[in-house]
Amino acid sequence: MLNICSVAFKHKLALLGRPLGARLSAPANAEVPPASTVGPTSADATTQREATLEALRRKMAEMLGEPAAAARAPADPSRTVLPFDAVETASGTVHRRIQPQRRSLRVGRIPVDAALTASAEVLALLALDPTLAEASLARALYLDCESTGLAGAGTLAFLVGLAWFDGDRLVLEQLLLRTPADEKAVLELLQERVSRASILVTYNGKTFDVPLLAARCVMVGCPPLPKRPQLDLLHVARRLHRDRIGACRLVDVESRVLGFDRGPDIAGVEVALRYAHFLRSGEEEALRAVVDHNAHDVLTMAALVALYGERLPAIDDRDLVGLAHTYWRAKAFDDADAVAACAMERGIRSRPLRLRALIAKARGDRARALCFFEQLAQEVDDPCVRLELAKLYEHYVKEPQRALSLLDRGTAESRTEVAKRRSRLERKAWRP
Repeated sequence: MLNICSVAFKHKLALLGRPLGARLSAPANAEVPPASTVGPTSADATTQREATLEALRRKMAEMLGEPAAAARAPADPSRTVLPFDAVETASGTVHRRIQPQRRSLRVGRIPVDAALTASAEVLALLALDPTLAEASLARALYLDCESTGLAGAGTLAFLVGLAWFDGDRLVLEQLLLRTPADEKAVLELLQERVSRASILVTYNGKTFDVPLLAARCVMVGCPPLPKRPQLDLLHVARRLHRDRIGACRLVDVESRVLGFDRGPDIAGVEVALRYAHFLRSGEEEALRAVVDHNAHDVLTMAALVALYGERLPAIDDRDLVGLAHTYWRAKAFDDADAVAACAMERGIRSRPLRLRALIAKARGDRARALCFFEQLAQEVDDPCVRLELAKLYEHYVKEPQRALSLLDRGTAESRTEVAKRRSRLERKAWRP
């Protein structure tokens, strides 16, 4: 039995040395020809492989709706059509574009230079982050990334847009990753920029840009980015404008808040596809729209800092309620009441009135709170408002009968709580 198994095993080993056609047709005792005389030559194999790859490229182009074209070598950086200069470092090549902006630059109706005189205290209130109050906006670093995806260990930040003030002039800088091999060099230059800043200004940077860059530093073996306070303008925009413009994409805030239309722009889903096409084909023109998109995003962030850094910014009347509510959340009651009063003067009633009532309640000004809640009860049918009035009638005005009449119309309490309140009010109402 052992001998039979040994013979079968040797037969299988002999078959592995033959070409597939010989294994299927040659007898077991046939002589195996030398490898150099079997199958195609190495040159033939190379030609066949290139033909197969070319066929696959054509098939992929058809699926993507692109014209079929042969793959090209990456463009020579010295002959690039993109506005970047190559800077050699010990870790690789950084392709960098530096563009000082003119002093009169505006994004829509907002002068970008006004970001220098914005109030860090006001921005801290709107961001609900007290750590920003002491930051120097003259040393702010504006940051925005274009990436190869939204998540995952393989996601790269292939274009990093930065801006800072040099004196009274804003300077735009963009760092392009022409090849992933130069990622460490780009991240090291970014670390240098962050180390000089007192604050980072981003748009959705807390959720995406900064965590992505931190992860890439770990992946390439760089030290972590220096820790800096971060002003994420997306959170501010949502608090002020979400009721009016929805999701608050930066391009929507740019057009509907700043009054600027950047013109034709690429969709976010195209960004990664264009970079993949650039890496595959070397066609730089595919990245031109991405570079322009990134530059617009960075400059718009500076304009938003200029706008939001005013205690009563020049925003749409419908956004005043969001501003007042944000001041109220930050416990800046004077500012909140002033903005709510401004909204009421401009014809917006119930929401700022409710907010002024809550502000008066938080301050302990029960007379003012009673006045606002009574006005609000005439305008809206809200059990929460009736509950607040019932409490004031019982404990402040000492009129339990009026409080009981509100319970009959319904308040925002459980049945148990309503029963307890009713019993207490009835005892007080019939007390001599």
